[in-house]
Amino acid sequence: MEVVSFTHMADGSREDYELLDAKEHDFVRSLPDRILVNLQNLDQSFSGYQVSRLEHSLQSATRAYRAGEDEEMVVAALVHDIGDMLAPLSHSEMAASILRPFVSDRIYWIIKHHGLFQTYYYAHHLGGDRNARDQFKDHRWYDDAVRFCEEYDQNCFDPEFNSESLEFFEPMLRRVFNHEHKVDLK
Repeated sequence: MEVVSFTHMADGSREDYELLDAKEHDFVRSLPDRILVNLQNLDQSFSGYQVSRLEHSLQSATRAYRAGEDEEMVVAALVHDIGDMLAPLSHSEMAASILRPFVSDRIYWIIKHHGLFQTYYYAHHLGGDRNARDQFKDHRWYDDAVRFCEEYDQNCFDPEFNSESLEFFEPMLRRVFNHEHKVDLK
């Protein structure tokens, strides 16, 4: 196994960093595989809903697909709750961070804020402010986030809904996560 020569990053050579860059490129290329595994793991997420978190995600993506949304939005709908397992209190930010280099700024913003926007449907039942999303009322993508939650999130807990399978969405997921980064991460 090829490894770098340094133990402190400040001591790394050009060859060391070219090696790491190549390994990182290969690792990023395998991201769709890891995302698929994590989506499958949503089937084991916390219970209480009539459907699993995976089924919720499939319903979300299916609704977006059937509504004619572009692949970025369909894939964003599919992975919008992927952070539930590791970041249950900040899952929106985690999902948005995963999507960030691969989707438009608009879709990134929608996914990043969907957790707050979704509280519109339940916060008042728990003593919270259902209108907390209104702090973003003047943001250019406010209405888009409201629409995402209305059409692709809050209504995706139906055990009778006929969702497309994860395998159906896999080619879209691979295309979105395999194209050139939209954001320069260097």
